[in-house]
Amino acid sequence: MRITPLHAWPRSVAAAIALQQRLAPRVRLRPVTERIRLFAGVDVAFSADGTRVIAGVVVWDAGTQTVVEQRTAAAPCRFPYVPGLLSFRELPAALAALRKLRAPPDAVLCDAQGFAHPRRCGLACHLGLWLNLPTVGCAKSRLCGTFDEPSPQRGSASPLMLGGEQIGVVLRTRDHVKPLFVSPGHLCDHDSACRLTLRAATRFRLPEPTRLAHQLVNRERCDPR
Repeated sequence: MRITPLHAWPRSVAAAIALQQRLAPRVRLRPVTERIRLFAGVDVAFSADGTRVIAGVVVWDAGTQTVVEQRTAAAPCRFPYVPGLLSFRELPAALAALRKLRAPPDAVLCDAQGFAHPRRCGLACHLGLWLNLPTVGCAKSRLCGTFDEPSPQRGSASPLMLGGEQIGVVLRTRDHVKPLFVSPGHLCDHDSACRLTLRAATRFRLPEPTRLAHQLVNRERCDPR
């Protein structure tokens, strides 16, 4: 998969925040109208000593509900852990794994925030700008915003709000389990983000592509060969 470089990677917190502020206006929220069949799930893990980022991408066919390709890559961890700036820590390795794919997927799901971010530029937005593909953030926990608890049935949802603006959706993907914090990344809107997440969350709380990517990176961390 060919990926056109978007920017150089800043090394300081101030430079990273400034870059997010420049990138955020480029994020486009719009309905996904094209047919989405191949979902890529992206996740990362860290080496035991914290010096390396291990990224995995799993391409999952929604039609057959099977894995068609999976890739991993590792990169030095060159940015500190700062909430709201995880893309600067994790994306270099994730992009290296994505570059190994034979062909681009139709959409990308990330175990991360998207538009539900103080500067509206979470990891899923940032990755979407790099890839120019529809991306969705499917986070297990909230970074910011307020919400009402959705009903306990699968598919129930409530808006995630910040400063009077909807930044995401709190979405129940299974009956009577904790919801996910779903938000658009890029080339996607709130309704499309929910629709794609539910389509990919076939058996478990997490969408199948990101669940499998999580398993992949943890295997790689335990057996780096």
